[in-house]
Amino acid sequence: MGTIIAIAIIAYLIGSINFSIMLSKKIAGFDVRQKGSGNAGTTNMLRSVGKKAAVITLICDILKGVVAILIAIILGNIVPTQNKALLVQVAGIFVILGHTFPIFFGFKGGKGVATSLGILLMSNWKIGLICLVFALVLMALTKIVSLGSVAAAILFPVLTIFINTNYIVPGNYLVYSIILAILVVFNHRENVKRLLNGTENKISFK
Repeated sequence: MGTIIAIAIIAYLIGSINFSIMLSKKIAGFDVRQKGSGNAGTTNMLRSVGKKAAVITLICDILKGVVAILIAIILGNIVPTQNKALLVQVAGIFVILGHTFPIFFGFKGGKGVATSLGILLMSNWKIGLICLVFALVLMALTKIVSLGSVAAAILFPVLTIFINTNYIVPGNYLVYSIILAILVVFNHRENVKRLLNGTENKISFK
């Protein structure tokens, strides 16, 4: 239990390091949450600060998920009696919670898509790549980032039902995948409303 609590805290704190907020203040002199959609994430960084800042934010947010999972695996190796798959799952869930509700930034963060990508690629690279390609195709066809993000999140638990190999640590990941999907969809609840109303913002790829 102590190991699970430790990885939950570590992953949450890693998730709470919000690079979009720090970069927007350093590069542009304002908090990205005060501009555009008000979201502390890659898309709003692209719209409000610029391409370079958005790319850096994207990479750093993905790495948060990767690092959290790696630390979970290391702790699992240190404590051999611990359920390693459970540690990976706890790390994935809590790094998203940290990104969404960062303790360092007033509990107002991003939507967790890039961090979720890092988690997926580390948890099961095959599922991660399928979700990534699926999301990118939808984004390219519709020019709506949120649609690709939400659809890929929902696809994750569906794929978990049919794909039982290539997990970084063998285990049952269905409940974990459902929780992650719920978190991402919940964070996009306003986007979902706009999608249903046909008023969601589109993005230019030029």
